[in-house]
Amino acid sequence: MVKSENGLSVDTVKKPAARINRELRKVRTRIHEIKDIKSLKNVPYRKMISSAMVKSISQDVLYMLEKKKIYLDPGFTAKQMAAELHTNTRYLSAVVNSHFKKSYSSLVNEYRIKDAVVLLADKRQRNKTIEEIGLMVGFANRQSFYAAFSKYVGETPRSFRLRFV
Repeated sequence: MVKSENGLSVDTVKKPAARINRELRKVRTRIHEIKDIKSLKNVPYRKMISSAMVKSISQDVLYMLEKKKIYLDPGFTAKQMAAELHTNTRYLSAVVNSHFKKSYSSLVNEYRIKDAVVLLADKRQRNKTIEEIGLMVGFANRQSFYAAFSKYVGETPRSFRLRFV
């Protein structure tokens, strides 16, 4: 074993140096990862999501809307849906925007309006007021129901109903 001037063996010095070099490589790698993450902050989320994730989340969203009919609950938020789908609201929003080409609220309102159209045209629902039908399909108030209905159908719920009842 070769001893240096200070009495330490060469092996004693080389081992910690090798360990320090390994740690330095880890730190450099971590710094590059952090720089990559920082550069990704400017990239829209929809560009960061894989096509497999888009397909999976969009299928889950459709299941929640068509089978579970979550849109009937006026208080059901994108945050709650994201939690149910085990994702976050940014990914959910990015998937809805890229796959469905609309916002989360527009997608939910579209389902609500489809149900409202059926109910307003149904003669058996004549005893229900337009506001009650709006509440039945998940709108929290009359104003949001009228605004969404007019946007999607092109006429007010009242004028639509008069044509069928």
